[in-house]
Amino acid sequence: MYSNKESVQILAKLLVAHGVTDAVLCPGSRNIPIVKTLAAMDAITTWPVTDERSAAFFALGLMQKTGRPAVVCCTSGTALLNFHPAVAEAFYQELPLVVISGDRPAAWIGQTDGQTVPQPHVFGELVKKSVNVPEIHSDEDRWFANRLINDALLSATHDRLGPVHINMPFSEPFFACDVTTLPETRVIRRVEHLTDDPALVETLKNATRILGVVGQCKHQADHDASQYNALDQQVPWVGEILANGQAPGAVLTHADQLLANKTPLPEAPQVVISHGGHLVSKRIKQYLRQFSDVTHLHISPDGKVIDTFKNVTHIVRGNEETVWAELNRLLEASPDSVANARCEYAQAWKTANEKARPRFTGFSGPAAIDRLTRRLPANAVLHLANSSAVRYAAVGDLHPSVPVLCNRGTSGIEGSMSTAVGYAAADPQHQHVLVIGDLSFFYDMNALWNVNLPKNLRIVLLNNSGGAIFHGLPGLALGQDGHRFVSAEHKTDAQAWVENCGFTYQAVRTEGEWMAVSEHLFDDTNAPLCVEIFTDKDEDVKAYKEAL
Repeated sequence: MYSNKESVQILAKLLVAHGVTDAVLCPGSRNIPIVKTLAAMDAITTWPVTDERSAAFFALGLMQKTGRPAVVCCTSGTALLNFHPAVAEAFYQELPLVVISGDRPAAWIGQTDGQTVPQPHVFGELVKKSVNVPEIHSDEDRWFANRLINDALLSATHDRLGPVHINMPFSEPFFACDVTTLPETRVIRRVEHLTDDPALVETLKNATRILGVVGQCKHQADHDASQYNALDQQVPWVGEILANGQAPGAVLTHADQLLANKTPLPEAPQVVISHGGHLVSKRIKQYLRQFSDVTHLHISPDGKVIDTFKNVTHIVRGNEETVWAELNRLLEASPDSVANARCEYAQAWKTANEKARPRFTGFSGPAAIDRLTRRLPANAVLHLANSSAVRYAAVGDLHPSVPVLCNRGTSGIEGSMSTAVGYAAADPQHQHVLVIGDLSFFYDMNALWNVNLPKNLRIVLLNNSGGAIFHGLPGLALGQDGHRFVSAEHKTDAQAWVENCGFTYQAVRTEGEWMAVSEHLFDDTNAPLCVEIFTDKDEDVKAYKEAL
């Protein structure tokens, strides 16, 4: 019989899936759910050892003989600290020791309750990974626990071997062990080559619906996807303006609009292939998070576990070009009937994407940026601030030769202009244009108080007197206080500041004025240029929603 604590059930299934066959169990109460569950498992040999310090070294001896990861498990409090010498030895001997500790709920740490010490990360730099597994009360807790345990167990054997620590808090009651079967749980596997997993190879050869997803990537001028014919013809690649064209096929840049329009979509994918970093579109992420039964390969050059869509099954370690070549060979080996079905699936996405292409009318921030992105010269570099600026730009089209940069690591508004100034200063042979909203601009005004200010910089400032993005959030009603404290309404313009910093300044208040200015935006001048486009935030929000 197994514990009724679902986090323990997930742990037990994953230990076996990741090749653990031995567990050294120390006595105590808070680890009872773990001990009784592991002791009931036929696939794991359990070894009772009373003294924690000796138990951990006993586990080292098991690993020295078997070459496989071994578990050592203890109760809460100072019991865990007694593992420290063996953990240090395992770290320097490169042995995949899996330390599992029962713990009290975090609320009781430091409250003069018995057997409580801060257990997460107690081993510091002597473990390769330390995770604190939540108790499960929701689907998100379940996903989080699964990901953390998978990640820890993968880390024990990734690159150089070494110890990992899995801490598991349990609230009372926790003695019940009345579960007769362990539920299925997702196993995340890390592979260097797709052929390392024969079942994966068969899935890829026979899947008729494969969907690629491209997050933010660095632009590469020499990127050549023409050699990957199967990946180009048989796989639709969903991406955004920040993908910078880094996919082995055409990137469908209007998926956000397609999902927002609620038009009939192609069938759900059987396989998802993802690479790159952040996606701006929340809709794309929500769409992909619906599918719990897909085979999902995430290409991760350093092997890091990234699970944005909550369904990753394989971390493929390797550079994209190598993985693309291997994937292409596998798809080319598929039967003709399967390949034809994949081509039809890809075409269905391409057709739907084209239908979702936005059409702007009237004068608004989104319409102005759409006109800009469609007309950027080939030698330009586009910089985008966060919030509304990157979302407006993502709606439109852009030639793949134009590099796009945006601080999406944390997606904050601070520093967007400073970053663009630094990049343009280091790249004088190209023209640079920054699209930025008013709050981001005024927050980073000191970016222009800079003796290194480059003459090849153009700033397109969208000024609609506040944070328009907040006006478009579903369910948020902004009263007077909301306008003051949430969207930060203001009556400021940039003219005096930018002219004082050495910029040429132009104000735009109509569509006709923008059409005239944009035609000459990249004319050679002896000074950087700032174009301030004044729009109405309600019209901006309306135009953005209509485009979606």
